Amino acid sequence: MATTADDVWQLLAELTAAQKETDLRQKETDRQIKELGKQIGGLGSKFGSFTEGLALPSMEKILRQRFGMEIISPSVRASREGRHMEIDVLAYANGNLNIAYVVEVKSHAREDSITQLKSILQRFRTFFPEHKDKQLYGILASVDMSPELRQKTLQEGFYVARIQDQVFELDTPDNFQPQSY
Repeated sequence: MATTADDVWQLLAELTAAQKETDLRQKETDRQIKELGKQIGGLGSKFGSFTEGLALPSMEKILRQRFGMEIISPSVRASREGRHMEIDVLAYANGNLNIAYVVEVKSHAREDSITQLKSILQRFRTFFPEHKDKQLYGILASVDMSPELRQKTLQEGFYVARIQDQVFELDTPDNFQPQSY
């Protein structure tokens, strides 16, 4: 049986229609992947907020009872000259103590968590000049932290807080000397 020109044109038309259908499906798949990416990103943000919320009652207790802080503020955001800073928990006391603590909360602390906390502390007085005369300390609070990272965090002069029995507790040696910024 010989293939006629009409057969070729029919096959070409079917191929064109199939290609259009494939293109439409690919666009829909791309859209779904993009939407899924947004949802996963949103979950990560929500998990971070959940961890911060989980840490706040325990950290508030530590900051008040152990360090004598008067003011404890979660999720502090500041902007200056087009730059921005976000602090998970800011605590400070005026008067005799004249100290501030910056708490960085992580679900899973990593090496860059130390770098991030150090960066916040180094830029702190630029964003909060009203606290320029305070001694400034950092606390890295984490649900999950390796023993090696805990040691490195302490060596950097930061307090470590970890969760135990659904409560965050300071996890620093009695002779620990924090680094003031």
